[in-house]
Amino acid sequence: MEESVVADFVGRVHAASFGTDEPVTGRVLLSQRRLVVATDDGKETVPLSRVFDVVVGSVPGDLRSFFNDSVTVAYEQDGSRRAALVEGEPEDMDKFVRLLFKSLLRNVTVTVRHPAKVGGRVTDASDHRASVSVSPGEIRFENCPEPFTVDLSAVIDYERTDRTLGGKKRPALVFRHVADGQTVTSIATVPNERALNILGRYIKIEYDEAMEELDSFDPTEEQLEILVSIYSAGGEANIADVVTGDVTQTSMILDTLREAGLVADGESGAALTRKGQMIVSSYLESVNA
Repeated sequence: MEESVVADFVGRVHAASFGTDEPVTGRVLLSQRRLVVATDDGKETVPLSRVFDVVVGSVPGDLRSFFNDSVTVAYEQDGSRRAALVEGEPEDMDKFVRLLFKSLLRNVTVTVRHPAKVGGRVTDASDHRASVSVSPGEIRFENCPEPFTVDLSAVIDYERTDRTLGGKKRPALVFRHVADGQTVTSIATVPNERALNILGRYIKIEYDEAMEELDSFDPTEEQLEILVSIYSAGGEANIADVVTGDVTQTSMILDTLREAGLVADGESGAALTRKGQMIVSSYLESVNA
């Protein structure tokens, strides 16, 4: 396959081979096969086939004072695990992240079950092989009987697990997302841990950002009770279905939840937003742990 540069920009970079503890100005070049980070004193070449993880926006502790938002590319070389960090202008980084994941997932084939669940109802969907394709803000599962697209901003929960296919245990990703106003669960079984890491990182890029925003919100017991009530009613309910005591008090709590972006007005009552669904999922997970 012909190799061409798909991203080329100047930013701040760091790699162990540079021999410095601080980031330096460097040129970042990305092709379909490799990532090259070059400085005045040398360069680091990372074959994409050796990349096993990509972390967006989180900086390792010893470099946190030097970088703000960055991309960390973890890879294997000469029998050891290494990491290269890249930081640049927002426009450059948005393009770089998308093209990096697109290149890493180019030849990945998964086995998908979609929808495995709609709300809490298990479906009779079958497993099908599918190819993965990424574009800004979404990921597509194609070349299967029923192709589908997942909006990354609609992902509300995910879990790494194992599934047995053809008598062989394989890593899998179970993720829930909102589609056409319904919560849908999809399962993607991948060939190895490397593919699981990279696919999972892309699916949860916007999920992690949303969870950081929610860290500052500490719901009260009454607020959680109302959120869970709405969730149990299918994600939308009128006030009569969620009253836990005084109607006026419940209305005030709903107003607070609206202001926090956890509840919105739906067609037939109060509806959970994506953030509201994430709060409930996190709470139920802690209760069931």
